[in-house]
Amino acid sequence: MKAGDSTSGRLQKVALVGNPNAGKSTLFNALTGSLQKVGNYAGVTVASKTGSMRTPHGSQLEVIDLPGCYSLTPQAADEAVTRDALVGQRPDLVVCVVDASHLERHLYLVSEVIDLGLPVVVALNMIDVAENAGLRLDVAGLAAALGVPVIPCQANKGKGLVALKHAMCQPVAPGKPFNPSEERGGVSQARAAWVQDVCATVVSRPGSENRTLSDKLDAVLMHGVWGWAALIVLMLGVFWTIFSVAQVPMGWIDGGKEWLQNLVQASMPAGDLSDLLAGGIIEGVGSVVMFLPQIALLFFFIALLESSGYMARAAYLMDGVMAKAGLSGKAFLPLLSSYACAIPGILATRTIPSNKERLVTIFVAPWMSCSARLPVYLLLVPLLLSSQSALTQAAVFFGIYAVGTGTAFIVARVLRGRLGPEAQPVAFHLELPAYRAPQWRYVFRHVGGRAFAFLRKAGTLIFGLSILLWAAKTYPKSDSEDAAVRLEASAMGYLGRIIAPIVKPLGFDARTGTAVLTSFAAREVFVTSMAISYAVDDEEDQLKIRERLATARWPDGSPVYTPLMAISLIVFFIFALQCLPTTAVVAREAGSWKWAISQFVFMTGFAYVASLVVFQGGRLLGF
Repeated sequence: MKAGDSTSGRLQKVALVGNPNAGKSTLFNALTGSLQKVGNYAGVTVASKTGSMRTPHGSQLEVIDLPGCYSLTPQAADEAVTRDALVGQRPDLVVCVVDASHLERHLYLVSEVIDLGLPVVVALNMIDVAENAGLRLDVAGLAAALGVPVIPCQANKGKGLVALKHAMCQPVAPGKPFNPSEERGGVSQARAAWVQDVCATVVSRPGSENRTLSDKLDAVLMHGVWGWAALIVLMLGVFWTIFSVAQVPMGWIDGGKEWLQNLVQASMPAGDLSDLLAGGIIEGVGSVVMFLPQIALLFFFIALLESSGYMARAAYLMDGVMAKAGLSGKAFLPLLSSYACAIPGILATRTIPSNKERLVTIFVAPWMSCSARLPVYLLLVPLLLSSQSALTQAAVFFGIYAVGTGTAFIVARVLRGRLGPEAQPVAFHLELPAYRAPQWRYVFRHVGGRAFAFLRKAGTLIFGLSILLWAAKTYPKSDSEDAAVRLEASAMGYLGRIIAPIVKPLGFDARTGTAVLTSFAAREVFVTSMAISYAVDDEEDQLKIRERLATARWPDGSPVYTPLMAISLIVFFIFALQCLPTTAVVAREAGSWKWAISQFVFMTGFAYVASLVVFQGGRLLGF
C-alpha cells in the first residue's frame, strides 16, 4: 500500500500519535514550526492540532497532532478523539512517536495502530535519553519486528528530522498485524506479552548497578518526606523571586506610565479628552501592565518545571493528596493548569475518564488562583505587609494559594461523596520523563506567548473598560470644585451608594465595592477600577495606587484599608468566581448551564460569607 493520495500518489495527511509524554508535541513543533504547548505530563493536548510542513522534495503536508493516549480503547474524551481520527478519517500516514527510553510502555499503542491497516512510520524519539540510561537499541531489529520503518530522532534538538521527513515521503506498506491466533489469556494480555518479547530482543539493558541521574534525583525529589520539603521550598523560592526580582522592571513601567501621563497633560489643553487619556486610559491600562514582569516570571517558572521533567514528579507527590479529596491523580493535571488559567484547566478535564470526577474537577478548578488574580494579590499583599521583607510577602502569597487549594479539596470531597461511587474504578497512569535540560526555546516562547496574551487583554478588554470606568467616574458632571463631591455625583458614585450597604459588612467602602462588581468581567479589572476611582485630583495623581489606598478614609476619619479589611478583600478574591468566560466554558464542558450557574452562585456566595466571617470575626476579636 502506498502512502499517498489515490490519484496523485502524493502524501496529503499525516497524523502524529503517541503516549502522553512521548515528545509528540515537540516533534509536531519541530516539523511544522507551530507554537503549540509542550508539556511533560498527560492532559496538555486535549484536542487535535494541525499544521503544515514541507518535505525534502518540496511537497506540502498537513500534519495533525492528536491527543496523547495509551490505547485505542478510549477511557477519556481526549483518547476518543485519537481513535475517531484514525478509524474515521483514515489519514494517509500515521507517525507513531515512541519514547526510546520506555519502549515497553509505548509499543502497545504502536501495535494497535498497525492493526488498523494504516501506513505507519515509527519515530523513535528521545534516543539520547535512552543512550544516557545505558540502553542499546537494535533499530533494524525493531523495524523488522514491526514491519514498518523506524527512525531514531531527538525532536527537541532537531536530530533525525531529515531522515524522518524522507521516510514520510516514501511509499509505506502496512506493518505486521498482531496475529489473533497467538493470543493467550485475552487480547490485551497477549499483546502485552508480545511487546515484552520484542523488547527483550531489541533492547540491551544496563546492569542493575547502573543508576541514571534521574534515578538519583528521584531518590530525593520523590521521597515521602524530602520530596515534599523540596516542593515547598521550590514554591516559596518562586514566590520570593516574583516579589523581589520583578520590582525593578515594575518600577520602570510605573515610571513610564507617569511620564506618559505628564506628556499628555503638558501637550494638551485641560479638558475631558486630556483627562480621559491620562486619568482613564493610561492610568487604567498602565496600572495592570505594571504587573507584567511578575506574571511573566510566574509563567517562566511553570514552563521551566514542565520542560525539565519535574512537573510530573509534583503530580506523583500530589496523587495521595488528591485521593483524600475524593479525586484521582488524573484530576491534578487540570487543577495544576488552572493556576495559569481556569479555562485551559477545565478543558484539560477531558483526560479524566470518570464523568463524576470530571464534573467535580470542573466545579473546583476556579479555586486554583489563576494568573488573573495576580494583579489583585500583588496590589494588596504589599499594602498589607508594607514593612515586611519579600520573603514574608512570599510566604503570605504561598498561603493564599494554599487556602484556595485546600478549600477546593474539601469541597471536592463533599461533592464527590454526594455524586456516589464509580461504577468501575479507573487506575491512574502517569509517565515520569527523564530529567533533562530545559528546552529554552520552548520556555521563552511559552513566556512570550503568555505575556502577549496578557498585553492583548490589556489593550482590548481592559482598554475598553478603562474608558467606561472613566466615563462612569466623570459623568454626570458636578459644578463643585471638590473632587469627592464630583465623584459622588457621578454614575460610579451612584452605583457605589447602591452597593455600599451590601459590601460594608465585609469592610469594603463604596469605591472598593464598585471595583469588585466591575471585576466580574475580568479579575484584573479591579486594579484598573481602583486606579481610576482613586485618582480624584492632581495632587493624588502622582502617588502610587497603594499609597492612595492607604490614605483612604471613612467619613469618621478612620482608615478604610486596615490589615483586617485587606485580608477580607483577599479572601473574597480567593473564592469568588469573577470570570464570566469561565462560566461559559463550564456550561459547554459540563453540558449544562444549570451546573455552570450553580457553580457561579455557590462560589460567589461562599466568597461573601467567608469574607464576612473574616471581617466581622476579626472585629469581635479586637483586630
